[in-house]
Amino acid sequence: MFARITLMELKLTLRELVVPLFVLVLPIGLLLGFGFQPGSGHPDADLGGQTGAAYIAAIGTGVCLAILGLTVLPAALAGYREKGVLRRLATTPVRPVYLLAAQIVLYAAAALFTVAVLIVLGDVLFGTPVPKDLPAFLGALLLGIAALFAIGLLVAAVAPSGKAGQGIGMILFFPNLFLGGVYIPRETMPAVLRDIGDYSPLGATLKTMRDAWMGTEPHIAQLAIMAAYAVVAGAAATKLFRWE
Repeated sequence: MFARITLMELKLTLRELVVPLFVLVLPIGLLLGFGFQPGSGHPDADLGGQTGAAYIAAIGTGVCLAILGLTVLPAALAGYREKGVLRRLATTPVRPVYLLAAQIVLYAAAALFTVAVLIVLGDVLFGTPVPKDLPAFLGALLLGIAALFAIGLLVAAVAPSGKAGQGIGMILFFPNLFLGGVYIPRETMPAVLRDIGDYSPLGATLKTMRDAWMGTEPHIAQLAIMAAYAVVAGAAATKLFRWE
């Protein structure tokens, strides 16, 4: 039953081209747009020694996670509640939690696929090396997905409608991009903003992934921050989530 629901949700998601467009095409567009600039394949001191292409690939990963976790997921789940889908499912043998789980699985798979495409394209087109510490990179990626998706679930739990869920998510989306170093590299930020950003969910995720990409051992503090966001937001979402 869970597999059938997941397949149905996949078909619905692919039918609405907005999600695939932003989740996959936007990060790839960023990589191609900045990767072909002169000098993007050389280490840059302003990027902590990372090449411009590798930096943009990491940033594209962060943008993908933030779109899925902070805007798409809460809008979809709150929209299902608003339309009465979750309430109707509760009266059938199909448990509504299966629908939530299917959404999480699909969006997590989309995130992993996008990251794989960014790594392969960066390597093939711009000579960007794959993450040097691959286990640490994958661990940071999975923790980042858990943290941002848990926050998205919490937004979905309290949002009265799909539009409200998307609106609240957007309020969280743009500050996270800024503090995560998407608009301005964290290395060029004032120290106070850099410190704040390192404790934001997306900032901790991006810093840890970039460190792993360059072979630097991840900081325990960032890993703990991501785990804390996942646990606390997930527990709050579980307690507050309404089916109708």
